[in-house]
Amino acid sequence: MTGRRSAPDLALHVLQRLWLGGVRDVVLAPGSRSAPFALALDAADRDGDLRLHVRVDERSAGFLALGLATGSRRPVAVVTTSGTAVGNLLPAVMEAHHTGRRVVVVSADRPDRLRGTGANQTTHQAGIFGVFAPCHDLTDATADTDLGDAVAQACSRRGPTQLNVQLDGDLLPSAGGPDTWWQRPSDDADRATAQSRPGTGSREDGNVEASVWVPTDGEVLPLGPRTLVVAGDDAGPAARLLAEAAGWPLVAEPTSGARIGRQALRTGRLLLGTALRGDVERVVVVGHPTLSRPVTSLISDPGLEVLSVRGRDGVATDPGRVARVLDVVPRVDRPDDPAWFDAWRVADARLSRLIDAGLAAPAGDPSRAPGDGALSPLAVAAVVGAAVGADTTLVVGSSNPVRDLDVMATPWAPLEHRFVVGNRGLAGIDGMVSTAVGIALSRSRAARTIAYLGDLTFLHDTNGLLTGRDEGRPDLTFVVLSDDGGAIFSTLEQGDRRYASAFERVFATPHGTDLGALCAAHHTAYERVDDLGRLGVALAEEFSGTRVLEVPVSRADRRAEGAWLRELAQQAVPRPGDGHG
Repeated sequence: MTGRRSAPDLALHVLQRLWLGGVRDVVLAPGSRSAPFALALDAADRDGDLRLHVRVDERSAGFLALGLATGSRRPVAVVTTSGTAVGNLLPAVMEAHHTGRRVVVVSADRPDRLRGTGANQTTHQAGIFGVFAPCHDLTDATADTDLGDAVAQACSRRGPTQLNVQLDGDLLPSAGGPDTWWQRPSDDADRATAQSRPGTGSREDGNVEASVWVPTDGEVLPLGPRTLVVAGDDAGPAARLLAEAAGWPLVAEPTSGARIGRQALRTGRLLLGTALRGDVERVVVVGHPTLSRPVTSLISDPGLEVLSVRGRDGVATDPGRVARVLDVVPRVDRPDDPAWFDAWRVADARLSRLIDAGLAAPAGDPSRAPGDGALSPLAVAAVVGAAVGADTTLVVGSSNPVRDLDVMATPWAPLEHRFVVGNRGLAGIDGMVSTAVGIALSRSRAARTIAYLGDLTFLHDTNGLLTGRDEGRPDLTFVVLSDDGGAIFSTLEQGDRRYASAFERVFATPHGTDLGALCAAHHTAYERVDDLGRLGVALAEEFSGTRVLEVPVSRADRRAEGAWLRELAQQAVPRPGDGHG
């Protein structure tokens, strides 16, 4: 192209290139400067070429895009106007960076001649995300090839990218009706070029990532050293297949994609506090484990051979800087001695029985779990875990819900197409409602979608429920573990009685919010559930639309509960010389 494009033509060209790059979902947070994008997106949505999702809160819009990218395995764009609107995307961009999700920020901007002049809604927004996302600053004079390359790279590279688009002159089309605002690109050569950019590789079909990819070229590990496989977030099936091929125990977090099959342990993190931990000689780390200090201590031990595999974002989890880093999951050529796994299997079964018996014991029974008679958070997690049947999607919030599942969720059966995910890149509580909505929208064929969140996590992103009348709502059930505050802090150092005088105000932060009234304000179905039986039934129901199940629990006994679990682990694994089996 020669000459300069009008603002509507530039916006259309960027969107066409995004379409060629595999983008099929776009989130729009409306504004004035982004008007030419908005009109073209509305027309593309009406034509069925793109799915448009409109949100008024940019922070929620960013996490909605993140959820759509997570669930669809495609690049997803989020469009904003200029100014502070762009800055509100930072939390979602940070999470996308640390998980390798392809979120493309399209930030409408004013022309660069206005930067530094005090012009309205004008700031230095190109490159605002710094190390978290590369930026391409596009103008009406950017050559076709340069613009095409920038968009193609944004759609194919791991992690987020910012396309900052300077729009000058008249923002709205001066002639023509809605049928001229969008034209679907038809050049097959351009499409083929856009879909074959570096970074797609064998793990993707076009620009859709493969749901399962198992490497076959990893190094062959020698047998003999007593080995534990640790599968953190987004480890995928390769961790499970390694553990099964070698016959090694597998400590797999709920969002690992590997908490499946015969080698996975239900109570693995608790068993790391027993004598079994001292027998470990080698650890293979796949994914991004973040849930427990025992696991972090294990993979940071300089006395062990630690092998850590690079994740989707290119980073190998190695907090102690002791690991040998691998690019792909290693292999074995035959099974190892089964006695090693048998010791873990027997202990896991014994500890699981002790926990379940304690939760079911009547009041007054000395084996009963700590609690005042109200619902146990651990028991709630067990019900949620059991509800994750074949073809079910589960989105898990940070803090206690995912850790409770890590103790209570029995490893699931293989080959049943479950999808269990959470925002574990930075393990924050922000944006989880919007993330869950995005995942549910992108996986509408799932048998059901459940989001299991704490009350603070839910409240932190209630704007995720704020949708316009013309916006679709997914079939999605939120289970909100409601303990009126931040219970996880009671399990940490600040939960010690020495800090009791300040604990409630500066850590627990009780809020007293009426979740039923809040849901009513957002036209969202709500039910308070005080019975485990009813929770199980509700999660098995066929429900159309979005609803919230609030499950009230107490946080008063969380610290005692942790001590109880650690004590049961010691009972399950006798110390050498105790003389009982």
